[in-house]
Amino acid sequence: MTGFVVIIPARAASTRLPGKMLADLAGKPMVVRVAERAAASQASRVVIACDHPDIAQACQSHGVEYLMTHVDHPSGTDRLAQAAQLMNLSEDNIVVNVQGDEPLIDPALINAVARLLAQDASAAIATCATPLRSAQSLFNPNIVKVVCDATDHALYFSRAPIPWCRDVPADPQQTNDLSIPALHHLGLYAYRAGFLNRYPALPTGILERLESLEQLRALEHGFKIAVHRVDTHPGAGVDTLEDLIRVRTIFENMATSG
Repeated sequence: MTGFVVIIPARAASTRLPGKMLADLAGKPMVVRVAERAAASQASRVVIACDHPDIAQACQSHGVEYLMTHVDHPSGTDRLAQAAQLMNLSEDNIVVNVQGDEPLIDPALINAVARLLAQDASAAIATCATPLRSAQSLFNPNIVKVVCDATDHALYFSRAPIPWCRDVPADPQQTNDLSIPALHHLGLYAYRAGFLNRYPALPTGILERLESLEQLRALEHGFKIAVHRVDTHPGAGVDTLEDLIRVRTIFENMATSG
């Protein structure tokens, strides 16, 4: 596989967990832990795209490459696009977007989405998904579902339970046996830099506004998204204080055992 770069958008402001990019995980800020995981992949370069001098200072202190980006980007993809432009990437370069709150990201998964995009000339984006195994997850609007075509290209993403079987009760309390082949979309993306250059100018579509899912903008404008399927669910990211406590414990245990 040809080389790819990882860009980690790191926004200082966080509504649900203020300051989480710099939250301590066994002696290092979370965003630095994410960069270390990304560096264990086959990426030729790992860069943090930040918007605050405190994050930049943390990167400097730990020897992690960073770029300063605008504070007011409407989405992580817009921040990614600016970083790709600042890096002067060519149109066919592959950029993997690793979220700054995913300190347990599997480097092999990063490689997989980059490889899928490199091998699929028809796609502008690659992402990944895993089977949903509970009715509660299927009905949970915070868990994004994806439906694919016969070649594993995304047809649609939704917070609603899709696909739906008309013979299954529309109630998670009554749906004991989940026979619907639903897929949980995982928020890891690989992009061609040429697409990122175009993304900020694409108008927001009605579906993106309704679902509040920015990947729908690509579908609405005719770009293909290839989907890599994984059997097991990766470690969850950090969205809440409870998540932070759980992940912090994992890193402290690793530091102790190591």
